[in-house]
Amino acid sequence: MLSDIISNHLLMNALLAWATAQLLKFFIYLAVNRTIDWKRLTGDGGMPSGHSATVTALAVTSGLEYGYDSPVFAVCVILAVIVMHDAMGVRREAGRHAKAINELLEMLDSEEAPEVKLKEFLGHTPMQVCCGAVLGFIVALALAEYLE
Repeated sequence: MLSDIISNHLLMNALLAWATAQLLKFFIYLAVNRTIDWKRLTGDGGMPSGHSATVTALAVTSGLEYGYDSPVFAVCVILAVIVMHDAMGVRREAGRHAKAINELLEMLDSEEAPEVKLKEFLGHTPMQVCCGAVLGFIVALALAEYLE
C-alpha cells in the first residue's frame, strides 16, 4: 500500500511542489524580515503560493501521465483554476479583514479584547499565485522523467 502511494506520480509531485513552496516561503520571509517564523513552513499566505504550486504540479503531471485530452487532466485544471482564483479572491480578502479586526481589537482595553488574534496570512497576491504556479510547473517538468 505504501509503495502504491509513493509510486503515485500525481500525489508525489503535488506534495513535493507544496513542500518546495513552503521551504521557499520560509527562506523568503527570513530574508525579507530578518526573523524566523516557523509558521511559514506550514502556514497559508506569502510568497510563493503553496496552493498554486500544488495544484499546478498536479495538473501538469496529470497531463504528462494521462494525456492532455484525458478527463483526469480536465478535472485537475478546473481544480487548479478554482484554487488559484480563491487564493487571490475570498481568502485574500478574509486576510485583510482579519488584519483590520486585529488592529481594532488592539485599540480596545485589554480586558475587553480577546486573547487570540485572527490569522492574517490567508490569501495571496496575483504575483504570489503566479510564482507558485511557475514553481509547480517546474517541479512537474523536472520530475517528468520518472513517469512510467
